[in-house]
Amino acid sequence: MMRAVVSARTVVSARAVVSARTVTLARAGVRGYATANTKTEETKSRIEGKRQAALAGGGTKRIATQHSKGKLTARERIDLLLDPHTFREYDAFVEHECTDFGMSSNKVTGDGVVTGVGKINGRTVFVFSQDFTVFGGSLSRTFAQKVCKIMDRAIQAGAPVIGLNDSGGARIQEGVDSLAGYANIFQRNVLASGVVPQISLVMGPCAGGAVYSPALTDFVFMVRNTSHLFVTGPDVVKAVTNESVTQEELGGASVHTRKSGVAHGAFDNDVEALARTRELMSYLPQSNREPVDARYTADPSDRADVALDTIVPADSHHAYDIKDVVRRIVDDGRMFEIMEDYARNIVVGFARLGGQSVGIVGNQPLVSSGVLDIDASVKAARFVRFCDAFNIPLVTFVDVPGFLPGTRQEHSGIIREGAKLLYAYAEATVPKIAVTTRKAYGGAQCVMSSKQLRGDVNFAWPTAELAVMGAKGAVEILWRNDPEGRVRAEAEYTRLFANPLPAAQRGYLDDIIQPSSTRMRIIEELEILKTKKLSNPPKKHDNMPL
Repeated sequence: MMRAVVSARTVVSARAVVSARTVTLARAGVRGYATANTKTEETKSRIEGKRQAALAGGGTKRIATQHSKGKLTARERIDLLLDPHTFREYDAFVEHECTDFGMSSNKVTGDGVVTGVGKINGRTVFVFSQDFTVFGGSLSRTFAQKVCKIMDRAIQAGAPVIGLNDSGGARIQEGVDSLAGYANIFQRNVLASGVVPQISLVMGPCAGGAVYSPALTDFVFMVRNTSHLFVTGPDVVKAVTNESVTQEELGGASVHTRKSGVAHGAFDNDVEALARTRELMSYLPQSNREPVDARYTADPSDRADVALDTIVPADSHHAYDIKDVVRRIVDDGRMFEIMEDYARNIVVGFARLGGQSVGIVGNQPLVSSGVLDIDASVKAARFVRFCDAFNIPLVTFVDVPGFLPGTRQEHSGIIREGAKLLYAYAEATVPKIAVTTRKAYGGAQCVMSSKQLRGDVNFAWPTAELAVMGAKGAVEILWRNDPEGRVRAEAEYTRLFANPLPAAQRGYLDDIIQPSSTRMRIIEELEILKTKKLSNPPKKHDNMPL
């Protein structure tokens, strides 16, 4: 009986203890949960604060200053460049690690550059946008790391890189770390070259070492009056050469699109520059591993344009506009011209034929009769190499009287510079179609996608002349001692050589076609050449004449 009572008491006591402990633990758990929840909320609040700080950039005052100069902010530019709601930012919380010159207490979340990935016309692109409102967009070590990260990802993913440049240059407070940052970016530019398209938009200042990253990319575009590119600014120029020059005179858009050839185009404002970049991207592939997406066109592939039959003047001394020829042949009459204001004696740009993206090269008779000089050769050579690197077929319109003679050209290296264009066409393995509309004289005829440079299809119009030189020049050499016989000789030379038949009879031309049928014939050949396979001999790299 006593054992039963003790046992009952023990059970009751044990239950009371357990109950008390349970209540105590429960209360402690509530307090622990509340503490953890509070900590999480504080962390979330800090994260959100940092995110808002990154979005704010340099603050409302500096943003207002940016707008007052007619410039958009780094984030506004990204919003206009990319498809709506597709931008995904990386490294928004990054801050610099510099402690010198009071920088430890002067940090801005994001550190002056916005980086990430988004889409243009539904296709992936990586982008970085320098923020001039933060430390003048100056480059630090962490800034460079952000840029390098997206460039590495672009190469791995096989997607283009677009850089929106608006920077005062290296961050002086970081010394050699800033210079190392530039070198790291340059290395990525080189590794990405020929792998993914790289496009640079200079939308503000770009000076010193910063200029070499855009220079290493495929296309450089500027904004008139607000963007400047130069290695050394006006103050340094004044100190070294005693020459007074403004930023615009030294490195403005007009200088680099008309004189130096550093930039491939210029636009009136940020909005136009970004819209045109979106347009350009539609002609380019994602990488060297993918073809350019074909686009539907309502323009019939067999469309004939009878105006082409009379567009070339009967008198070879009269000029015509090769752009008119191109527009009448390509889809919907549209071409995205590259370097329109530089070396205007040759025209290069992108267009479509039968929906397929092609690179257009054409001598321009309206400017210096379409002669090849140093600037034209370099301009066309770089364009040809870009198209070859990214598997874009080349369509060349030939009307060239030769290379420009004169001591200035010879002393400036026309032999070396002209060889660049020759080299570019010779090494290209993409489909190459050439149409000779009128003159094709001398070495320049060889250079312009000739059959001997592995041209796939070479057409000529009935107005074409393929010869060593024009009739007048030829007879002045051959009959220099017989002035009376020159008239008769010139007529004979014209009959023999100033027409496309001799070249066609030797197989140097595949056909002499009616000009009005040019569009149809090119599109037919492009369709056949889609399966073209051609490679160059194995090599570490080439050694073109630089």
